[in-house]
Amino acid sequence: MDSRKPIVCLGFLGTSLDRGAGPERWERWRPTVAMCQHEDLLLDRLELLVEPSYRKIASQVVADIAMISPETTVVTHDFSLKDPWDFEEVYGRLYDFVRDYDFQPDSEDYLIHLTTGTHVAQICWFLLNEAQFVPARLLQTSPTRRSRRTVGTEGSYEIIDLDLSKYDRLATRFAEEQARTLDILKSGIPTKNEAFNRLIGEIELVAVNSREPILITGPTGAGKSVLAGRIYELRQSRAGLSGSFVEVNCATLRGDHAMSTLFGHRRGAFTGAQSDRAGLLREADKGLVFLDEIGELGLDEQAMLLRALEEKTFLPMGSDKPVRSDFQMIAGTNRNLQELVAKGRFREDLLARINLWTFGLPGLAERREDIPGNVDYELERYSRANRRQVRINREARQAFLKFALGPDAPWSANFRDLNAAVTRMATLAPKGRITKACVDAEITRLREAWQPAAKAGPLGDGALLSEERRAEIDPFDLVQLEHVIAACRRCRTLSEAGRKLFAVSRMKKEKPNDADRLRKYLARFGLSWEELR
Repeated sequence: MDSRKPIVCLGFLGTSLDRGAGPERWERWRPTVAMCQHEDLLLDRLELLVEPSYRKIASQVVADIAMISPETTVVTHDFSLKDPWDFEEVYGRLYDFVRDYDFQPDSEDYLIHLTTGTHVAQICWFLLNEAQFVPARLLQTSPTRRSRRTVGTEGSYEIIDLDLSKYDRLATRFAEEQARTLDILKSGIPTKNEAFNRLIGEIELVAVNSREPILITGPTGAGKSVLAGRIYELRQSRAGLSGSFVEVNCATLRGDHAMSTLFGHRRGAFTGAQSDRAGLLREADKGLVFLDEIGELGLDEQAMLLRALEEKTFLPMGSDKPVRSDFQMIAGTNRNLQELVAKGRFREDLLARINLWTFGLPGLAERREDIPGNVDYELERYSRANRRQVRINREARQAFLKFALGPDAPWSANFRDLNAAVTRMATLAPKGRITKACVDAEITRLREAWQPAAKAGPLGDGALLSEERRAEIDPFDLVQLEHVIAACRRCRTLSEAGRKLFAVSRMKKEKPNDADRLRKYLARFGLSWEELR
């Protein structure tokens, strides 16, 4: 007795490929008919999805299958679509069909015929199968090449089971490709900080799948410029970006120079404009522009930039003819743009436009576990740039990392401090080998560089509180106030500072308002959050 399960195949009628009339139809390959011609593939039932306007073709296909495979029962289903290339419509209709279909996987074996139907329909079948809405394997059919076979119209077929282990190789390849992508964004530096790795994973998805502006926040020296360059490389290789990478520090732009640098000018537009200038946004056409320290940009330039982002056109200085540039943009800042908006120094509409994808880079002190990998990277980069191989011995490396990972190293300039330290040690290394003596000398240099700020403290320079005002405050309160101000300056927002400063007591309250509590504390001493920033 045959113990095999009945095989049921679901598929679309091929409105072009399955078309046939007269005896000559047997001389050409028709996928729906052909899959019933194979001696080693017996279909017990075919569930055929048919666009109502093609019922005549469906009737011919049903008749031909009955002739060549009388064991196969064909059940036709009217499947009307307004637009067979509309993904949402096709997926919705197929989802409704499979949801209402009475699948019995214990007693029947199911196949999905992927060869027929539009590419959209094929993708929808695949997605529904992958999501296990359809308990089936995938069936692909194809015509046999004439050079290999001159008679027969059944062609060939292949059954694909997405659960088969051999397809794990595809998943492995995708995982390896993603790892290479993340490696690009991290400059090839191994990172152990979990929060940073999650951040890079999100940036990878946005970099590849979105053309919208990206805003990168973080302290000076955190690597915003480097990351922007890596995103550009990734979009070049994966997202079809073909233009140039253009970088500009907005803090250096003032007055006519700012307008001219970004948007260009016509000859005679202002004093000194002796020839036409294209402008950096024009140079970034089909490419990417990185506007570092965008919070330093003037309000007029912000208005022009907003128009350029939304309309991809702008007016160069002295011109009444708009210029078009299809650029993508990344902005960087170490300022709190929301606070600048509140002060009237940054346009709210521009912030809304560039704030869709915002990523905050942590400082080096928040990623101390990544310092060892960055030391190796900086050494290798120095060796390449100077064509001089430099190594660090084990004792020296341990001594430097003990200092670098400790709380006494604030890394106030972040990766710029680390780069400078490695560069100095590598330059002074005898015979290209950094010794413990080199490390000890560098630690002394770093401590001396950081000492003035540590000695002065947040209040020591008199910028916040005068000598007279400090004399009126108890020493106990001064110590506490200095700690609060230092914590505020390490945070990007008032709320973030409040959460860190009141981390214990806030857990005892139902709805703690840390920001308001901190604001009132500062007000006791005549200070505000804006002054601290």
